[in-house]
Amino acid sequence: MSVSHSILGTNYYIVLMDRPRIALLNAAHKAAPTRRNFIRELEADVVEFHCPSGEFPEGFGYDGVVVTGSRASVYWDREWIGKLKRWVGEALEAELPILGVCYGHQLLAAVMGGRVEPMGEYEIGYRTVEHDGQNRLLEGIDESMTVFTTHSDYVARVPPGATVFARNEYGVHGFRKGHVFGVQFHPEYDMEMAREVTDGKTGELPDDRIEAVLEGITEEAYGEACEAKRLFDNFLAYVLEVQRGRITAN
Repeated sequence: MSVSHSILGTNYYIVLMDRPRIALLNAAHKAAPTRRNFIRELEADVVEFHCPSGEFPEGFGYDGVVVTGSRASVYWDREWIGKLKRWVGEALEAELPILGVCYGHQLLAAVMGGRVEPMGEYEIGYRTVEHDGQNRLLEGIDESMTVFTTHSDYVARVPPGATVFARNEYGVHGFRKGHVFGVQFHPEYDMEMAREVTDGKTGELPDDRIEAVLEGITEEAYGEACEAKRLFDNFLAYVLEVQRGRITAN
């Protein structure tokens, strides 16, 4: 929200930022669970757009953007994926802060000139990811963190000029370039979502592996993974700082 004041003929625009306005680009085919998770974690005025249904923002009147996970691959030839890439590219030109999660992380990398490829295997379940302790997004989070992962594509090459700040044996789990942050893992997941996604891999993964992952979805593991949810507050704090820096006099 902005208020205009006139002083000696000059209009000063003051941004009153109680809660930032965030465009949630929901790329999940089942919109409701993803919506629930992100709205729970984002202390912001969230405006959702379900991209696979053809919903996209008409402009860039938002303080920041979040791109969610999806069972799609960024290199698939789908109309909605092409539209999403174009909109994100224009949002980058508008210098909006953007957070990408899993598929969103991969899509941001691809749009900015990185490369996304199939892994040839699957990372799923609560895993340990290491970060460098020097990045804004994961500030205040232990450098060896527990997170829930589920993906079979990965960022094989980050965009030119990007900084990798998190990784594990499966590859890149976090990068930053300018106002853009991407994380491969799922900080938004609760235990219900972790179980639902794992059960959904029946037929794709061996039954014994699915059972092992389900057994690992415990209160203890989830409690450890909750530390990584702090990145949402860190991102929103960054969004506010960017907006305050844009207060100008016309």
